[in-house]
Amino acid sequence: MRSPIMRVQWVMSLGALIVAVTISAAQTPSPARLLVLLRDASALAIVDPVSRNVLGRVPTVKDPHEVTVSADGTTAFVASPSEGIAVIDLAAQKELRRVNPGDRSAPHDVLFVDGKVYFTAEGFKSIGRYDPAANKVDWMLGNGQDGTHMMVLSKDRNRMYVPNRGTNSVSVIEAISTGPPKWRVTAIPVPGKTPEGIDLSPDGRELWTATRGDGGVSIIDVASRKVTQTFNLGLTDANRLKLTPDGRLALIVDGGTGSLIVVDAPGRKEIKRIKLAPGDTGDGGMMVMRDSSRVYLGLRDAHKVSIVDLKTLEVTNEIAMGAGSGPGCIAWVP
Repeated sequence: MRSPIMRVQWVMSLGALIVAVTISAAQTPSPARLLVLLRDASALAIVDPVSRNVLGRVPTVKDPHEVTVSADGTTAFVASPSEGIAVIDLAAQKELRRVNPGDRSAPHDVLFVDGKVYFTAEGFKSIGRYDPAANKVDWMLGNGQDGTHMMVLSKDRNRMYVPNRGTNSVSVIEAISTGPPKWRVTAIPVPGKTPEGIDLSPDGRELWTATRGDGGVSIIDVASRKVTQTFNLGLTDANRLKLTPDGRLALIVDGGTGSLIVVDAPGRKEIKRIKLAPGDTGDGGMMVMRDSSRVYLGLRDAHKVSIVDLKTLEVTNEIAMGAGSGPGCIAWVP
């Protein structure tokens, strides 16, 4: 029979164990997830990046184009040019509500920053900002250009770069964090046709854009706001461009040939063309890991996601998304 002292020690030990287990469980991070937009199926797929299994599909806006995720990883925001922006609870795997920025506003790209969702509105020749907490669009800014499509934000979160497909230009929008009426908007003409894919170099000095209409790439010096170099890679449908976070590579999806074009970013030289599909992959998507280890590519017409190792420059795995799915934009939920 235990003495009173032993019973107290045992209870204290049990309590300490329960506390330790509770703290450990609370500190255990949730598993990472991939979000893959299924354009043809009008759905958002939630994928386990380790097993590459599809864990769920959430029906959402028609022909979803782009997706972004809240900082805490709980909520996704999906944009559709025809049906606005869907707000999705990732844990419950259901759509909570839809945001209409205005009839014919045609929202396309979305970016979650500091608790707000920035979006391009091609129909209004504008960018806008949605406040999820207040459930309202709290400002819109016109840039006077046609085909305002994608967006990229500077590290200080105070400057945005937006390619305008219809007017062959890139808009520089300053004082983003300050807001109206401090904004300043400058349009930089870009050689070539239909700038679409865009990214900012890790050091913030260069802006790269791929011109979808002629297969070229233009590099803009951020300080002077001038195109300093243009080269043609002979691409047939360059619709996405990303720079790796380590600054080594520029990655361009050529949907027309079903290939990933790998360019030595500092040297401005093509390194390799990686075949992803036998033919045209259609509009796709691309997501580069923060450690520059690999890139995930949504191949719409091939109905799969390809994974490329950025050290070996080889396709290492594929994720089948199912017939009629049409995968595109991809986001990472850490």
